[in-house]
Amino acid sequence: MTWTVTPEPFDSPVAAALWRAYYTEVSDRWYLLHEGRRTDPAELEREIAAQPGADLAPPGGRLLVARYDGEPAGSAGVRLLDGATAELTRVFLHEPVRGRGGAPLLVRAAEEAARSLGAARMILDTRGDLVEARGLYARLGYTETAPHNDGRYAEHWFSKELG
Repeated sequence: MTWTVTPEPFDSPVAAALWRAYYTEVSDRWYLLHEGRRTDPAELEREIAAQPGADLAPPGGRLLVARYDGEPAGSAGVRLLDGATAELTRVFLHEPVRGRGGAPLLVRAAEEAARSLGAARMILDTRGDLVEARGLYARLGYTETAPHNDGRYAEHWFSKELG
């Protein structure tokens, strides 16, 4: 079984399916932790529609899709915030393929995409309950920083010089 990571149009059926899977998982995790319930289906549909990912399209962004043995397995998005800084977002792998080396490969591909956009630094934010993500970023050389945004769900902020 092998991994590949390639750019994908943000509005492709593959990208839409991965965005839905990502958003469903992180939203359900938040609601289960804080309110003991899953995301309301109507809210889920509104939020997915409200954030289609156009900011991940060239020339200022990239959406990458990881495939495991040819099947779509995950995604990562990069968007250029200014001439030197890119933001990593929507890092996701389907649960059955986690732990098989795809996440580091996907993040490294996102870093390369950020470099190709002219970025020298990558930033990101994540939530406290996404401990797997925080561990991944630390292992890949990201350091926790002061807040760089006031996102509703942002609880931890990271940065990495891309060199």
